[in-house]
This record gives sequence, C-alpha cells and structure tokens, in this order.
Amino acid sequence: MSKYFNEVEKSMNFLSLKSNTIFLGQSVKYPGNLIYKTLTKVKGTKKIELPVFEEVQLGMSLGMAMDGMFPITCFPRFDFLLCAMNQLVNHADKIKIITNNQYCPSMIIRVLVGAKKPLNGGEQHTQNYVNEIKNMLKTIKVWDLKDEKNIFLSYKNAFKNKQINLMVEYSQLY
Repeated sequence: MSKYFNEVEKSMNFLSLKSNTIFLGQSVKYPGNLIYKTLTKVKGTKKIELPVFEEVQLGMSLGMAMDGMFPITCFPRFDFLLCAMNQLVNHADKIKIITNNQYCPSMIIRVLVGAKKPLNGGEQHTQNYVNEIKNMLKTIKVWDLKDEKNIFLSYKNAFKNKQINLMVEYSQLY
C-alpha cells in the first residue's frame, strides 16, 4: 500500500483508541470500498454498518455528536455526500449558530474523491466538490488532504478542535 493509505489507516487507528469515537457508514464493517480497507484494524465494536441512506446517516451522526459521542461518518464518494446536503448545510453547519453556541458538536465526516485511473468510475463517482462545499459552509472546517505528509496531523487536529470537520481524501492517492 502507498504512504497515503498508511497515513489514513494510522489516523483511523489513532481515532479508534479514543473512548468516545464510533465509525459509521457504508463498508465500514464489511468489504466494498477503500474506506473498509482503512478500518480493518479497528475493532468491530467501534463500527456501525449502514445502508445507503446518506441524509439519515449524517443526521444520525449529528445526533450522536450532540449526545457527546465523536462519530467518524464515512461516505465512500464525495458525490454521495450530495444526498446529505440538507443535513450538512442546514443542520450540521448551522447548529452552533441556531443554538447560540449551546450545542457545539464535534465529529469527522470522511469523503473520498473517486479515482479516474486506472478505472474511471464515471461522473457520479469521481467529482471533487471542495471549493463548492467551502463556499456553502460557515462553521464546518474542510480539510483537503492532498498531501500524505499532513494526513495524520490533520486527523489528530480534527479530533482535538471541538467542531465538525469534513476530511476530503483522494482514492487515486491510495
């Protein structure tokens, strides 16, 4: 595996050791995409496998975060996160604002930009929406993880910074 993959896997292992973390999404517990491969060393009790219902997934994650847990909610493609835009933009991003900082949940949202080589997964699996998402969000920090040297430190800081973080990974770099 690549240095990029190793740094992501190291980050997931680090996060899994925290008592309040939980990993949820598609292929977190069962094989199916690259997210699964980064979580193979994480205990099964720290993972919740979900069906394909992105908006519900992000809503569940926000609820868990508001209850003191630290979800790492995984979306195997950036394109699939679009199905959860209501939860992302209108709820997760605005919860601190609409509650006058009464609720300041922390979580990590993992998304992967799909690779176009060696096999192009098509337009619905390979788009990168980093700039568009940054323009829509007011309180969520977006981390564009293009450089493997910054991955572990970025994830470590995202865990410590007491806010919602969107971590954008690149499957072509795996």
